[in-house]
Amino acid sequence: MIFSNFHNWALDETPSSPSQALWGRRYRIWLNLKSNPLAMIGLFIIAVFVFIAIFAPWLAPHDPSIQNLGNRLAAPSAEHWFGTDELGRDIFSRILYGGRVTLGMVIAVVILVAPLGLIIGCVAGYFGGIVDTILMRVTDVFLAFPRLILALAFVAALKPGVESAILAIALTAWPPYARLARAETMTIRNTDYIAAYRLTGASAARIITRHIAPLCVPSLIVRITLDMSSIILTAASLGFLGMGAQPPSPEWGAMIATAKRFIFEQWWVATIPGIAIFLVSLAFNFLGDGLRDVLDPKQN
Repeated sequence: MIFSNFHNWALDETPSSPSQALWGRRYRIWLNLKSNPLAMIGLFIIAVFVFIAIFAPWLAPHDPSIQNLGNRLAAPSAEHWFGTDELGRDIFSRILYGGRVTLGMVIAVVILVAPLGLIIGCVAGYFGGIVDTILMRVTDVFLAFPRLILALAFVAALKPGVESAILAIALTAWPPYARLARAETMTIRNTDYIAAYRLTGASAARIITRHIAPLCVPSLIVRITLDMSSIILTAASLGFLGMGAQPPSPEWGAMIATAKRFIFEQWWVATIPGIAIFLVSLAFNFLGDGLRDVLDPKQN
């Protein structure tokens, strides 16, 4: 009954308040997204991994750091669902806790990158001229290097670790978002309603933050979702190369690095964390494609 009332209220063609219009738009977005089966599969997989990462201490059957050399490289069994690694640690428990490390790194990167790229792109697109030239040339410098190579250079200049990896990935991931925000801003800045705000005496900072940046957010969300898989792979690659999370941290890339010499005889040690990386990356791609269809007006 409550859901039926909300459904009718949200889909009302003549909303009586801005709040109703806003919730109606959000509800329509959800209905459109729900009609895309691949997007819903991706959302479900992401939700599952987020859930197990949050509740890992209660879901993990074993301590991920406890070693049992007498049970090293044990095959998957009822006691150890995904087997054990070279130190006898339970792989299933380490996968659960590793989700905290890997997904935590991704979320931290997005929190750092999204506002930075949005601000730089909006400022460059709105002011144009020398400001646009300087900011975009700096962006081009970062885009000229492969992301992983540049991230490795930044981590090497600092020190290996989760914090350094987060900072390095963030410093290499913002240019595409700045480019996207700049392109969106350049299509908005000369519209009549922006000109009207200028005539009222609104400052450039207010126009950018209150009226231009919010219009760039939907496209930015789509780009971030599609880019999540790349961020995950970069984080895992840094861990694999010994520049990200350090042992004994159960980060998925670091788990593959320590298990690569067992890949032919004890395949589960390296394969299980690889499957986790694959599933999360694929899920974000599915969700990103669905959000692009829903949020990007050029696709409609």
